[in-house]
Amino acid sequence: MTETTRYSGAGLVHIKNPHLEAMDEDVLYHLDLGTKTHDLPAMFGDVKFVCVGGSPNRMRSFAQFMHKELGLEGDGEDLADICAGTDRYAMYRVGPVLSISHGMGIPSVSIMLHELIKLLHHAKCRDVTIIRIGTSGGLGVQAGSVVITDRAVDARFQPRFEQVVLGDVVVRGTDLDGGLVEELLACSEAIPDFPTLVGHTMCTYDFYEGQGRLDGALCSFSNEKKLQYLKRAHDAGVRNIEMESTAFAALCGLCGLRAAVVCVTLLDRLEGDQIRASHEVLQEYQQRPQRLVAAFIRRRLGLRAAAGNTRPSSD
Repeated sequence: MTETTRYSGAGLVHIKNPHLEAMDEDVLYHLDLGTKTHDLPAMFGDVKFVCVGGSPNRMRSFAQFMHKELGLEGDGEDLADICAGTDRYAMYRVGPVLSISHGMGIPSVSIMLHELIKLLHHAKCRDVTIIRIGTSGGLGVQAGSVVITDRAVDARFQPRFEQVVLGDVVVRGTDLDGGLVEELLACSEAIPDFPTLVGHTMCTYDFYEGQGRLDGALCSFSNEKKLQYLKRAHDAGVRNIEMESTAFAALCGLCGLRAAVVCVTLLDRLEGDQIRASHEVLQEYQQRPQRLVAAFIRRRLGLRAAAGNTRPSSD
């Protein structure tokens, strides 16, 4: 069975689950929120931008950065974690921006997205844009490059996300919003101090064998086979590799959310497997997609950059 992306003309977040309407209460367990315990429309109804990323610390840093970029009062240091009652994810609200961590890999991002999408639905949010901000391994691009994903593909270079549901394989499309890709690329022109490009992003189920690394606890292939595979991926248009984009694109698309993926590359996988850059260099790399997404949000809101602030803080 194949399910395809459908964007909503009314800007609403669609829940493709008829059982939810019959539920007296919906407990968003992993977010420590619920329809009876929280006034979700009051808390989130005017959210327009949702930014998600793996690390709780990184998403807190991004929220603090957006606090400055939006010109809000205070220094943003006392932002409260809305999901403080759980240790699974972290969530911060800054004006119309929601910043949420999703953990590492497809299972973790999938759980978060199911509950986030239900949250946006219950809150009656409209015209929401969701962007994954992350790190990745580059493919034929220099370390520190920012890749805007035009197509999320699986480890066979196909634009699909496969999930086993009740023993059957369900195939879902992984289309991303082409207009968002163009907008983000246009915003990058104002940030010339790092390279930004558009390319396919390959999503794998693990960091080591699934990405052709030679340095895991298990490895059954040669360096030659690894390079042959990575070069085939590059020839297919893949410019970076991570572990969330196909699930992210599939779930967001099916529920009517316009979505984008913006990741920085920490190394070129054609040159090696291990990430050897210094902590300081990696911190600066990780700020690059945040700066691009912040510029995009400011442009959408008709705001200029906050004076004297061009970078997120480092944890």
